Amino acid sequence: MGLATSDYIVFIVYFLIVSSYGIWVYRRKKNANASSTDFFLAEGQLTWWAIGASLIASNISAEQFIGMSGNGFRLGIAISAYEWLAAASLIVVAVFFMPIYLKNRIFTMPQFLKTRYNETVALIMAIFWLFLYVFVNLTSILYLGTLAINNLTGGDNFHIIMIALAVFALIITLGGMKVIGYTDVIQVIVLIVGGLVTSYIALTVVSEKFGYGKDFLAGFNQLFKSAPGHFNMIFDKPGPGSTQQQVNHYASLPGLAMLAAGMWVANLNYWGCNQYITQRALGADLQTARKGILFAAFLKLMMPLLVVLPGIAAYVLHQQGELQQQMLTNGEFREDNAYSAVLGFLPTGLRGLSMAALTAAIVASLAGKANSISTIYTLDIYKKYIKRESSEKNLVWIGRIVVVVSLVIAVAVNWKDALGIGGKGGFEFIQKYTGYISPAIFPVFLLGFFWKKTTSKAAIAGIIGGVLLAILFDKLLPGLAGNDTFLYTAYPTGTGAYEIPFLIQMGWVFFFTMLLIIIVSLLDKKGREKINALQVDRSMYRVSPGILAMIIIVLGIIAALYIRFW
Repeated sequence: MGLATSDYIVFIVYFLIVSSYGIWVYRRKKNANASSTDFFLAEGQLTWWAIGASLIASNISAEQFIGMSGNGFRLGIAISAYEWLAAASLIVVAVFFMPIYLKNRIFTMPQFLKTRYNETVALIMAIFWLFLYVFVNLTSILYLGTLAINNLTGGDNFHIIMIALAVFALIITLGGMKVIGYTDVIQVIVLIVGGLVTSYIALTVVSEKFGYGKDFLAGFNQLFKSAPGHFNMIFDKPGPGSTQQQVNHYASLPGLAMLAAGMWVANLNYWGCNQYITQRALGADLQTARKGILFAAFLKLMMPLLVVLPGIAAYVLHQQGELQQQMLTNGEFREDNAYSAVLGFLPTGLRGLSMAALTAAIVASLAGKANSISTIYTLDIYKKYIKRESSEKNLVWIGRIVVVVSLVIAVAVNWKDALGIGGKGGFEFIQKYTGYISPAIFPVFLLGFFWKKTTSKAAIAGIIGGVLLAILFDKLLPGLAGNDTFLYTAYPTGTGAYEIPFLIQMGWVFFFTMLLIIIVSLLDKKGREKINALQVDRSMYRVSPGILAMIIIVLGIIAALYIRFW
């Protein structure tokens, strides 16, 4: 496809604006002399709109633009469930989770586990999170982003682009959370504008293909006519006569079953128990944090317009004989090429804007993830177990070193795609392997929040037992208990194996982990005598009229969307 000189000029202007603004924010408060809480949390320095923008900039990355567009190509609008239920989950986090964190002065997720349980629980989870963030999230974001920009530029510069993205993220991250938070505002503006332009162009191309001229509304209506199956939110459970494609669709998004638990576990754990996300709001007061989180909920509602619609447009065009070569990588069809394929229709100059939008999403997520890795390692491992008497300056420098190391590891792992991300749908790769941890972690937090009898031994049993249960359901259970039981149905993958849909796995693992924690807590009489109670005041769950209005509007929009596309 390739880019013209004007595209590179647009991109360079974007780079200079973000970098210059980041330097200006950095110099306004000399971060070289900042405290560790300033560096990692920007305590009290982020406004509600900066918090909301930073949440979205950190969340929307290559896994959405590339992975979710690829799923839009294959599954259609149903993949939007992740985005729309995320908005509902953000309401739960704002109303119920955030007051607990702020009341108890929680700065990191391992710190919460230490405060509520003990240091053993905190250390186990700190190690879990570091491995997950480095080897699943950071690496996959970098790989998918590099793949997309490499396809967009039409060259064979995969490794050069990967290093450039890592360096760009490094520049932003080394300035600390304040620089990340405020540059994320620019990043969000760029990714939203660029994403909307891409969707608009894609719809006008569809309109022209079907003889309606450059009419994006006609193009949108044509998507419904040409791919009606791509506008169903809920997939039916496969029967004896179902095709392998129908089975694969249900396995990815198992109808009503995923709404019972799995999708909620994934979203509530991600938005409420995830250092990478909660870190944005932990340095603010409750009212500011709630406004920022609900602002992010509004932005989540519009994300399918940016990341799913281009994938559906690519599907319709592909069915009409377009984009045949663009959907191939080394001669092999890849659904994750859908977004970069659509970008090929953009005129000169706008391709540079779209590349800037994609880069904004990737770099913001890389910076946020690297900062979270740095925060957990520095505050929850280094300061507690390696050098307890570290000065504030030393902690900040250790944090910066960890940022560099984590990005170097991500580049090294991706150099020859050691994790095989290129062979899987990028979005599902992240969701599935995060799903090994989520249903084990979330019960520990949920019961720690709201059930005072939960003990430390029960939390450890839940973490270890939950991960083992996830492996059991994913790798072993169909072979041990058969493919069809009262708990689950395992479906053929098309390669001779059978697999339980991973969102159903997450639901059952969550249920049994909750049960395990409750039973161990009830049996652990000595542990109940040593429970660390959280500071809780019921009044802190009350919301102002303005916050309540925002909540009602978000829930109303979600209800309308589900009614329309059910």
